[in-house]
Amino acid sequence: MSSRVNAAAAGLLAVAVLIGEPTEAAAQDPSPTEQGEAASSPGPSWSGSASVAGYFVPEDSNYLQPTVSVDRGWLHLEARYNYEAQQTASFWAGVNFEAGERVTLALTPMFGIVTGDTDGVAPGLLVTLATWKLELYSEAEWVVDTAETSGSFFYNWSELTLQPVEWFRFGLVTQRTRAYQSDRDIQRGLLGGVMWRNASFTGHVFEPFSDQPTVVVSVAIEF
Repeated sequence: MSSRVNAAAAGLLAVAVLIGEPTEAAAQDPSPTEQGEAASSPGPSWSGSASVAGYFVPEDSNYLQPTVSVDRGWLHLEARYNYEAQQTASFWAGVNFEAGERVTLALTPMFGIVTGDTDGVAPGLLVTLATWKLELYSEAEWVVDTAETSGSFFYNWSELTLQPVEWFRFGLVTQRTRAYQSDRDIQRGLLGGVMWRNASFTGHVFEPFSDQPTVVVSVAIEF
């Protein structure tokens, strides 16, 4: 009799354990509230920047060159004015790619429409390669002039900078442009910039050792 009682008690204890402890699958399943929160969680947020560069060109007209860009996840949108030529606007759409940890690489292939004093279409590319306190940044585009084939041109702006402290950077800069006349096909120069919160101020001097250097001063805000 006692053996039967012991067996029954052991059986009841096993059932209680099985009922009282959820299975591994059940324990891992999210609750309805958690499922609802996951379903309603927001996607990638918007971010962007706005900048304006003042060009002080010797023996030519000075002008402003504004740029606005926004990103959301893989999507990149951008608008420029006075970049390909003065009195000319360009509108861009591209795809963002990022890779790396200690050495990071960001690529954004783009396609743009150019309209104004210069009309055409343009494939473009943004590249940022960074490691430690060094950064190489380049923006390039090939404008295909739809009005006159001889007006097609390769534009490029590149910077190699060192940022020894969080608020300051300096380095080298080059550009190839037709927005104004220059004696050199590729202009070379120096740059220095300071950052504060989400704003930055940068000065560039192209051909600093020539008799007539070109000065570019830019202000940018990230949002």
